[in-house]
Amino acid sequence: MWGRDMRTVHITKDIFTFNELSDHAKDKVREMLTDDIDYEFLYEDFQRMGAILGIDIETKAVKLMNGKVRYDPCIYWSGFYHQGSSLAFNADYRYAKGAVQAMKAETNDSELIRIAQALQDAQRPHFYRLEAGIACHRGTDITVEVFDREDKLRDIGDAEDEIRDQIKEFAHWCWCSLRDEYEHQCSEEAISEACEANGYEFDERGNIQ
Repeated sequence: MWGRDMRTVHITKDIFTFNELSDHAKDKVREMLTDDIDYEFLYEDFQRMGAILGIDIETKAVKLMNGKVRYDPCIYWSGFYHQGSSLAFNADYRYAKGAVQAMKAETNDSELIRIAQALQDAQRPHFYRLEAGIACHRGTDITVEVFDREDKLRDIGDAEDEIRDQIKEFAHWCWCSLRDEYEHQCSEEAISEACEANGYEFDERGNIQ
């Protein structure tokens, strides 16, 4: 009978927590857990802060399961530490009345408040009529066409450079926010907390058991 030849074999495996793994195995776990980080909350921040400054980031319609439509900002980026690193979005800019006070009410971020003040100062001598079309191809490669909406051929002097510089500073703020969130999510402390919260255990090579 088959039962006479059956054997029971007990296999012992070493199981590790994240903190017990080698550096090489930790890197494998880190790559696995950070492969699909959700940045949606940052995109919403960029859209909200941009709107306060008068920067209207282009959006795309996303149909929801209930038949309604949500409009998400069209923001695209790729990596941080390689030659192809990039941040891209298109937007329009126009003066936003009360932007400085609105920004102070929304956040204590000194850089955003400074940008709001600088844009207001640049607009004041031109009766707040300056607008711009924005095409951000990379974090530092930004085309900003500034003009007087009532006379597009009028020379607006230094205000053109000032508004262009502040819009570039806003794009840089967005870029740094993405980078900081990535570095936080990839930190050993954050990965350890995620593993502990999910009850993950690993073999010595970093494979989840």
